[in-house]
Formats: sequence, structure tokens, C-alpha cells
Amino acid sequence: MSPLRDDERSFSEFGERTPLPSTALSDYMVLDLTRVRSGPTCVRQLADWGADVIKIEAPSDKSEMGGPRAGPDFQNLHRNKRSMTLNLKSEEGKKIFKKLAEKADVIVENFRPDVKHRLGIDYDTLSTHNPGLVYASISGFGQDGPLADRPGFDQIAQGMGGLMSITGEPGRGPMRVGIPIADLCAGLFAAQAIFIALLERSKSGKGQWVQTSLLQAQAFMLDFQAARYLMNGDVPKQAGNNHPTSIPTGVFKTSDGFINLAVAGEQIWKRLAETLQKPEWCHDERFAINESRSQNRDLLNAEIEK
Repeated sequence: MSPLRDDERSFSEFGERTPLPSTALSDYMVLDLTRVRSGPTCVRQLADWGADVIKIEAPSDKSEMGGPRAGPDFQNLHRNKRSMTLNLKSEEGKKIFKKLAEKADVIVENFRPDVKHRLGIDYDTLSTHNPGLVYASISGFGQDGPLADRPGFDQIAQGMGGLMSITGEPGRGPMRVGIPIADLCAGLFAAQAIFIALLERSKSGKGQWVQTSLLQAQAFMLDFQAARYLMNGDVPKQAGNNHPTSIPTGVFKTSDGFINLAVAGEQIWKRLAETLQKPEWCHDERFAINESRSQNRDLLNAEIEK
């Protein structure tokens, strides 16, 4: 056996390794005006991929910045960023910010829509002196419309976006999921929009204003559940751990704990039946095909748990 090359040596020889950071966005400077979670999630993605991020922090009131600076939430949201303190309500602070904006590639904000205009740091104002600027805005409910000026919260977006109506067990009432998914998805969608805008700028030389919202992101994340309603008129309902179209899927109690199953398609169903030593289920008219398993879901679930 030939000796291992340097790049083939086992991890045990070197201890735990830390992956090298990406430098894909190292040529870009980003000004981060964001707070809470959706905006910081967006900018964190840019920072993780090498962008030079300068986080603009207010002189006081750190309550919306992710808790104590040394705490896990702050470090998770704001890693790989530089920071500076600016009072954007003062003329001097706005003057300094506008000078930075003249050189920035990207600015990200998630204020209520009217705030940036009141401060004079909106896209139209800043792009006058920097036509290549990519300006990203994340809001609760969009930049215009009847709900535009309302503050956005993940809990509200999950409810208004339909997710809570299809999460949880039947009869238990609407339930939020265990992570701030509307915040996170809005942030990731904004990052994606920034990437596309930078790609377009490389061809046109012009920047643009890109926008998303918590409600828009949450509605998009309904995915096939929304398509079932829009195309077929099916109103998705709460199903607990059951899958709406793939049966059986869910968490089943066993003699020594729980087992998590996902059965999609007849081949996997056949393999499950054989594994459970119930090959006759494949010929039982109640369970033979997915449609019949859907009609007899509760019976099949009970049989699996026996």
C-alpha cells in the first residue's frame, strides 16, 4: 500500500479541522443596516462568502441586535462582519454614511419602508452618486400596499402566510414551526436577489433596488401546498407528522422508542412491507396503492405500530 499524500491524511493526525472560508465575494463591500433576524441572515450569507461587511450600529439600544455581543445569537447572526457606530439621525452620521455609500457595492436594510426615506438613505437618493449600487430591502409586508408600514414579525408572517394552518395536529389549533422560518427565508431570498443583481451589474454596469418581505417569503415556502389549492382547489389541512400525499410517512412508536418513516412511491412501500415482514400488505386492497393507503391511513398507521 502506498503512503498517504498530505491531502489524504486522516483527520486524527491533525485534530479537528475548520473549513477554509469562501472568498467568492471578497471584491464586494456591503453596508449592513439590518436588525433582528431576517436582515442579518441575508448579510451573514454575504459575509460567509467573503464580502467585506461593515455593520452600522446605533450609538445606543442594542436590544434588536441579537442579545449580548458575546452571546450565541449575536455571534451566529453577525459573524465575519466588521462594525462601526453611526447615529443616522444626526446630520454628521448621515454625511459619513453617504460617503461610505458612494463606494459600497451593496446596502441591505430591513427598516419599516418609510424609515429609509425619512433618513434620506433610500435607493433613489444614494444611487444618484453611485449608479452601480445594489440596494436590498426586507420588510414585513412589502414596500407599498395597505400593510406596508406595519412592523414585521416571524410569528405573524407564519400565520398570515398560511404555514400555521397546515402545521401541528388536527384539532389542536394553528401552530408555528420551531424556527423563525419566515425571517430566515426572507433573508436567504434577499441574498439570492443580491447575487442576481450583482451578476446583472457585471453586464449592464447598473445597480438596482431588490426587495422581499416576510409574508412574500412565507407564501412562497408553502410550495406544493399552495399549488394544490391554486390548481385543484384542495385546501391543505393540519396532518401532524403525516405527509399529505406520501403514505405512510410519520413518527411511529416502537417497543424501545420511535421510528421515523418516509415512504414515497410503490417501490419504497414494497421494501417497507418486506422489512416489517408484512409482504401481504402489498396485495391488500386497503394498502396496495398510495390512493388506498391514503383512504386507510389511520388503519395502516395503527398496523405499523403494533
